Amino acid sequence: MDLAAKIRTLPASAGVYLYKNAEGDVIYVGKANNLRSRVSSYFREGRLEDAKTDTLVREAVDVDYIVVANNKEALALENHLIKQKQPRFNILLRDDKTYPYVKLTLGERFPRVYVTRRLRKDGSSYYGPYFPTSLAYRIVDLIHRHFLIPSCKVDLGHFHPRPCLQYYIGRCLGPCVQGLTTPEAYQEAVRDVKLFLEGRPTDLSHSLRERMAKAAEAEEYERAAKYRDLISTVEQLQEKQRIAAVEGDDADVFGYHYENDMLAVNLFHMRGGRVLDRREFFWEELPEFETPGRENIAGNVSTDAFHPGEFFSALLKQLYIGQPYVPRNIYVPVEFEDRETLEEVLSEQIAAEGGRATRVHIVVPLRGEKRSLLDLAGNNAKQSYDQRFRVMKPNTKAIQEALQDALGMPEAPRRIECFDISHIQGAETVASMVVWEDGHMKKSDYRKFIIRSVDGVDDFASMREVVTRRYKRLQEEKKLMPSLVLIDGGLGQLHAAAEALASLEIINQPLAAIAKREEIIYVFGQESEPVVLDHHSPVLHLIQLIRDEAHRFAVTFHRKRRQMRDRSTELLEIPGVGERTTRRLLEHFGSVQAVKQAEAAALSSVVTRAQAEAILEHFRK
Repeated sequence: MDLAAKIRTLPASAGVYLYKNAEGDVIYVGKANNLRSRVSSYFREGRLEDAKTDTLVREAVDVDYIVVANNKEALALENHLIKQKQPRFNILLRDDKTYPYVKLTLGERFPRVYVTRRLRKDGSSYYGPYFPTSLAYRIVDLIHRHFLIPSCKVDLGHFHPRPCLQYYIGRCLGPCVQGLTTPEAYQEAVRDVKLFLEGRPTDLSHSLRERMAKAAEAEEYERAAKYRDLISTVEQLQEKQRIAAVEGDDADVFGYHYENDMLAVNLFHMRGGRVLDRREFFWEELPEFETPGRENIAGNVSTDAFHPGEFFSALLKQLYIGQPYVPRNIYVPVEFEDRETLEEVLSEQIAAEGGRATRVHIVVPLRGEKRSLLDLAGNNAKQSYDQRFRVMKPNTKAIQEALQDALGMPEAPRRIECFDISHIQGAETVASMVVWEDGHMKKSDYRKFIIRSVDGVDDFASMREVVTRRYKRLQEEKKLMPSLVLIDGGLGQLHAAAEALASLEIINQPLAAIAKREEIIYVFGQESEPVVLDHHSPVLHLIQLIRDEAHRFAVTFHRKRRQMRDRSTELLEIPGVGERTTRRLLEHFGSVQAVKQAEAAALSSVVTRAQAEAILEHFRK
């Protein structure tokens, strides 16, 4: 059945349609209240005057469809299929920045708590998202200090001979060592953390007061004092949250700038009436299939290739459908067709997940304070556009903050130390360490390493040796660790470096590796969630710069070692010339080539006449 005949058989009901090309790939996903009418409209006379619609229609050779009960179900299914199929004629969400969540690993024997950016169905509980990113890390740090639940990478499936530093400084109960805590005490702390993260401070305070009273009755005054301090911490946080709730509602505010077929979008996250964070989105090439443009908002350039309403309809679906948190208010610069339906879908989504019983409002403000917020977001989008597409160099602080956010680091990095291994067929294996500090390469802190304990080619063992040597020395000298240890290599080199740090009992040290070919960044502890940055990203450019400098430094050192070896080998082949004589010749003449070209008198000024004659005879042959 050809495409036209198949379209005539489509039902006149709500659903989702999928256009396919000759290879069977899905190239466009759309939704409709009436499938037959919507799909047929692409082929009506006069519609093909739109060149970009014509491109879609010429490539499409087949259409599939899925019937649903109503328009809301169609909207949700359309969003799911776009994310799954990634069709090139649809607008696809591209974002270097993801929401941070706090993860409580309830499926483990001894649950841990840490920050993550990817939600999985693994039995864990996820809380968030948090704005700014540093807030998630502050919450986890508070849990370490007051509830003593760890976030380390140590395997808690079995006991270890001794605890790490976190136990000794009073930030962990020590479940890794038998006898330091009991399963009952640990589970009690986990229940407290769960109440804290769920936002139930009243229940938590009541439970803590009961335990404090029992501990006091049993004359366990030290334990009672710990409960008292916890109650004070929880009540202080509760008061701050109460003040924030009075200040204003949660809202997300969007602004955009479109020019020369490139688009920048800014999203402001307002929580409690304050702007807590900003996200940036960029599109270098919008999909070829777009409806004619309309007048833009806030001074943005208008062309026939970009329709803001259709764009924001697609963007909001991908951003919010299926997410555990949606703000009460979403302010957008343009009206779009599915706005009311999307409001209903998001409101029902919140109710279904047991959230607050409230309606999500997607609003296009035209005046007043909310309109000013839209203008602010639009102006920032223009700045983002200039910085990305007009190649304006961001300042050091902005890059540090972006790197912190991209790699999920607890603080903006001030110092990065990067390692690389260099050898040719296992010969003269060396390593380099270069340092980036506060926006500049700090060459005075560069280090070279000759690998001593590894025979043959073994990059992993070489990496273990050099990382161990570097940070063992830092421990002995009582110097601070860098903000980030960066490895030039893939997962194997990353894990080798992690093993070296673990052998020195250095935990929670930010550690990452950048793979050479794919330019993918692996963060230790989140290897299943590699960081893939846009090739325009200043963060990626910084990491590449540091990696390339480490590689250059290692290769230069290796080449020098190899040249010295080759020079020595040739001169040592001459009868009567030993290592000391070879060293004197090279120090005096600078190279083997200069020795070759030297006359007898010049050679005799450095070595004996017999040695000079032997050298001349050797090179004459």
